[in-house]
Amino acid sequence: MKKLTVFTPTYNRAYCLGDLYQSLCRQASDDFLWLVIDDGSTDGTEALVAGWMEEGKIEIRYHYKENGGMHTAHNLAYENIETELNVCIDSDDQMTDDAVAIINGFWDKNKGDQYAGILGLDVYKDGTIVSANKFPENIKSGKYYELAGKYGLSGDIKFVYRTEIIKKYMPYPVFEGEIFTPLGYKYLLIDYDYEMLFLNEPLCVVDYRADGNSHNLIRQYFRNPQGFLEERKVRMSSSYTFGERLKNTVHFITAQLILKKHRFWSDSTNKLLTIIVMPLGFLYYFYLLYKLNYDRTRKF
Repeated sequence: MKKLTVFTPTYNRAYCLGDLYQSLCRQASDDFLWLVIDDGSTDGTEALVAGWMEEGKIEIRYHYKENGGMHTAHNLAYENIETELNVCIDSDDQMTDDAVAIINGFWDKNKGDQYAGILGLDVYKDGTIVSANKFPENIKSGKYYELAGKYGLSGDIKFVYRTEIIKKYMPYPVFEGEIFTPLGYKYLLIDYDYEMLFLNEPLCVVDYRADGNSHNLIRQYFRNPQGFLEERKVRMSSSYTFGERLKNTVHFITAQLILKKHRFWSDSTNKLLTIIVMPLGFLYYFYLLYKLNYDRTRKF
């Protein structure tokens, strides 16, 4: 059996998925398989992947599902992954040519039951580190949600998880009519039980496209308030610092207002803090409404 599964949720990304495929074909190690989770694409993605499977350059597994959003694609991926390790590479990103060899070699050298996996670096196409800083050289491991406060890593990084660990936790919650729940929901739960090894090597070249989640967060907020609310409930009670708890309580109040739940403190995991920061929650709600309407008018 292969050691690593590279899984990719994709929705109507046939126009760029080939760049990721080519990066996987260039890998220095073949000790991996590619799991493609097609989240209801209508652009010929299935036929495209079928052609690559016929080429036989790398091992590919393909699963089609009705469109349900990134988090449901992650749920299906975790149901089907059997390898020791797994890493998600988005459909508009690419792996660095030696990423698989680096991941597997680093894990074999450093693995332990206390570690849920590896945190590596994302880079832009020009080689700039997305997180602004590297992991401290003298620290072997740590918690993901402490990276910004302790070490100044403020942007995206790459998660490589032990499959047996991530399968221990409940799937991402799914809400009727919504197609987005922040992926950090599960990362935070794992964070409390395990540490992650720090790997100062670029594993993924990212490309934030205009049709991706990163560029549409405010619209996602209003379209999927229950998904955001569920994550905020966890983070407002479990964050490592008071500042993080305060920020997530503000977001919790905002999500409740979007849902028109005006007795929101009854659902709070930190009722006192919720009452204290209530004015900030209202202010942030109206700010997001302004931003949403402003972004809409700019398109016309």
